[in-house]
Amino acid sequence: MKFIVVFIIATLSLFANDFDQAVKDYNNGGYIKALNTFYTLAKKDNAKAQYNVGLIYANGKGVQKDLAKAQKWYEKAAKQGNGPAQYNLAQMYHASGESTEHGYEKARYWYEKAVETGIVQAYNNLASLYMEGKGVTKDQNKAFELFQKAASMGDHSAQVNVAVMYAWGEGIIHDKMKAYDNLKKALTSGKSEASEYLDKLCTESAWVCQD
Repeated sequence: MKFIVVFIIATLSLFANDFDQAVKDYNNGGYIKALNTFYTLAKKDNAKAQYNVGLIYANGKGVQKDLAKAQKWYEKAAKQGNGPAQYNLAQMYHASGESTEHGYEKARYWYEKAVETGIVQAYNNLASLYMEGKGVTKDQNKAFELFQKAASMGDHSAQVNVAVMYAWGEGIIHDKMKAYDNLKKALTSGKSEASEYLDKLCTESAWVCQD
């Protein structure tokens, strides 16, 4: 899983100039200066700044990496509806699901919130919870629907996942052509893991791979 690391630059808040300058400072390597500005804005409940404070701590840019602080600030931003923060927070709970009380349930909750705010990658990761029955009742059909949604929106990890289900999934009507199409899309985008599945598919069903 990869955290979303793109800064949200557009802002109409009272603090727009300070925020934009902090983004420039960060992009120029002035991490501490950027953090100080973001922190000041974050304390004033600026959700974008809260997200960026979390991002800096999560990546250890100019400061010691501190996932506990990152989670704290992501959560503040997430509760204000910041989609990237919701997604990154969900991933943190997902990664610590075995050791955090109700970790998988919290991951599901925040993935669902991230989906509502338009984070495409959240569909794929939410689907994985349904596939494995973590934090939710195991439901491969629900997982398949979510993988399909993400794949259709251009998520390359989801394209691999939905292809695998089209080709070999249990309880799914197999469609080798759709599996092939999704694997080709994922491979073209640079998803190297798609190559192994494509080789397997072409070995089993050579007719599918005759372009």
